[in-house]
Amino acid sequence: MPCLLLLLVLAFPRLVLVLMFLLTDYLQRAYVGLLVPLLGFIFLPITTITYAWLWNSHRPIEGVNLLILIVAVVIDAGGLGGGEWHRRRR
Repeated sequence: MPCLLLLLVLAFPRLVLVLMFLLTDYLQRAYVGLLVPLLGFIFLPITTITYAWLWNSHRPIEGVNLLILIVAVVIDAGGLGGGEWHRRRR
């Protein structure tokens, strides 16, 4: 079950963010205001989900947890810049 949940988050991160916003208070507890989750929805959805998960599980953002957050940023940044790399290659 956790693997299926991880696959859904990676496949549909924006849908997961909307469901998290509507059905839970994870985002409200992790972020003050609505601006940061909205920007996270647009630019870095997996990072936004990961940070909210780390914050709500009361884990310090250091060590392995910081590495998990950095991996989420790299996954998001790879999705943003990958199309440009393929376009220039042609």
